[in-house]
Amino acid sequence: MNHAEPLVSGPAPRTELGDALHACRSAFIGVGAMSFIINILYLTGSFFMLEVYDRVLPSRSVPTLVGLIVLAGGLYIAQGILDLIRGRILSRIGATLDEMLSQRVYDIVVRLPLRAGNRGEGLQPLRDLDNVRGFLSGAGPGALFDLPWLPLYLVICFLFHPLIGLTALIGAMLLVSLTVLTEYLTLSPAKRSTTLAARRQNLALASRRNAEVLVAMGMAGRVGQTWERSNRDYLASNQRASDVAGGLGAVAKVMRMMLQSAVLGVGAWLVINQQATAGIIIAGSILSARALAPVDLAIAHWKNFVTARQSWQRLNKLLASLPRQTLPTLLEQPRSAVSVENLTVHPPGDQKLVVMDVSFKLEAGQGLGVIGPSGSGKSSLVRALVGVWQPFRGHVRLDGAALDQWSPEILGQHIGYLPQDVELFGGTIAQNIARFEENAESEAIIAAARAAGVHDLIVTMRDGYDTYIGDHGSVLSAGQAQRIALARALYRDPFLIVLDEPNSNLDSEGDEALTRAIRATRARGGIVIVVAHRPIGIEAVDHVLVLKNGRVQAFGAKETVLGQVLQRPPIKVVADGGVTKS
Repeated sequence: MNHAEPLVSGPAPRTELGDALHACRSAFIGVGAMSFIINILYLTGSFFMLEVYDRVLPSRSVPTLVGLIVLAGGLYIAQGILDLIRGRILSRIGATLDEMLSQRVYDIVVRLPLRAGNRGEGLQPLRDLDNVRGFLSGAGPGALFDLPWLPLYLVICFLFHPLIGLTALIGAMLLVSLTVLTEYLTLSPAKRSTTLAARRQNLALASRRNAEVLVAMGMAGRVGQTWERSNRDYLASNQRASDVAGGLGAVAKVMRMMLQSAVLGVGAWLVINQQATAGIIIAGSILSARALAPVDLAIAHWKNFVTARQSWQRLNKLLASLPRQTLPTLLEQPRSAVSVENLTVHPPGDQKLVVMDVSFKLEAGQGLGVIGPSGSGKSSLVRALVGVWQPFRGHVRLDGAALDQWSPEILGQHIGYLPQDVELFGGTIAQNIARFEENAESEAIIAAARAAGVHDLIVTMRDGYDTYIGDHGSVLSAGQAQRIALARALYRDPFLIVLDEPNSNLDSEGDEALTRAIRATRARGGIVIVVAHRPIGIEAVDHVLVLKNGRVQAFGAKETVLGQVLQRPPIKVVADGGVTKS
């Protein structure tokens, strides 16, 4: 017997953002309870005026007036205290949400380029989290919590007199229609404004990174014009969104004042016809204005609400696409071999294969030099070897275990990586060498520096290992930064060390230090893989792999492979279509 599928599926699973908000549910319940009390207390002004006009003035009773003033004053103070507490709770909800998600969002900022390439959103996830936190900490949520109590005020207006209630209801319907119109008209400009803001930010960051090139080659003015056009487009789009929200907000304020006057007019007509008291005129006017104040405030903050909602949706998508990394079973420290099996790689966000079916195996103590023409896939290969690019097909294994069986934090302890484009972080030299490890041992830091041949250079600096090098290592020369980055790669003697063009900025002394470091790593049983264009870079290795167009052309002992490559005669095409060797 076949069982039919259920017609109604279960509730959709909560997202990480939803879980974070759900963790604050008790705070939201408290805010909702306070909003109820605050909106009841908002009636104080209306009923105070009603009592003054209908009870105090006819009776001319000063004690009654004093009693009402004391009572109203106490209620106003209670309302102000609750409003203050509600605002602080909402602010702390935003801060709590940021605290719960900031590490995850930072993780996304780091991992996203490795999955989607540099076409991704860059720092947009951090800005999105700031937008959500900023909205929750502002006045917008308070207005949204007050909106559900609008019917309460309308009911009281109807109790005063049906005509007063009807006037307030018509005004409420008009303002709610304005809210819907605001949502419709601001959605598209707000989206475009966010996209243009990210484009402008990325161009400014690229200009900052390449300031020397821009100035040296006279490009600053032309690139500045591009930035100006991008900035102009952003300002125009942002201005349209602000104009729509601001214009509708102004209309809402005018309508609220007109409604207040309309209620006064209706009340006056009712008094003239002896259908209401003078107190009802004032109380109805105040109450109708108070009823529509949350709508007015919501419209004023609608642009922030739309921005926060778009940020929320983007964050939800990113968090779902890059889930939390689970911690696999802790494996033993690799000691014996690195094997590459039919490795095929394409850059993140691109389907073009740049490395195809590469296979080789290295035993402990061996060194491999990877050579080949520019664009042959050397740097792409080493990015896959250290696990920063995921293979399209095939595996990289340490002692038989594929890299994805290791958590990034643990795998990083067994790998030393010197990328082609060296970049250090704002901090001291010691922190950079120690990979910002907390409570790093001075002996391990100095040992890594000595292995890289940079210890004597460091101690001559003003503060030695405690020298602060600034963002991007800006106080260091390219050669100094490369040698400190080499020390970082050698820190704590990792099993696999991968060096991509490690001598591109080194002088002869640095080349000698590099060669000694490679030999020392092999001598202790480590494996070294070096990408090089110059022969000095592979002097200390014993195997060579030749890449061309992403495929292995040769692999084996260094002397054998280099002999084949260097002795291979070039091929020329002759006029009659044949070939000849020269």
